[in-house]
Amino acid sequence: MKQHAFLGFFLLACLAAGGLGSIAATRSVAEWYPALVKPSWNPPSGLFGPVWTLLYILMGVAAWRVWRAAGSFSGARTALSLFFFQLALNAAWSWIFFGLRMPGPALLELSLLWGAIAATIRIFANIDAAAAWFMSPYIA
Repeated sequence: MKQHAFLGFFLLACLAAGGLGSIAATRSVAEWYPALVKPSWNPPSGLFGPVWTLLYILMGVAAWRVWRAAGSFSGARTALSLFFFQLALNAAWSWIFFGLRMPGPALLELSLLWGAIAATIRIFANIDAAAAWFMSPYIA
């Protein structure tokens, strides 16, 4: 039972970060974002919700697998601290890009986010290879 509760915790944390980011995006997606010049390969807006939901679920499962493999939070302290750091950066990006409508600073923050995701994948791989694979679509 304990393992399922912690799986729920990690899933909820990831989905909450996504929900927090979506609060910032809601108005801008309708008003500001459509007016931006985007590349031809930009995905349709309707894909973002389902794809990000799947990514947050994969991230939650990855963190749970690391926690489970380490046997405790203290056993995975560095890996999970890095995981929650990148998750906070993820939510912050939406507020910078959509909430404040500042693409330049959002790009700088995205560079930091990508570095944190890459470091999380690397440290997860040392603990649970499958967890690293679950995080891999996120960096793409």
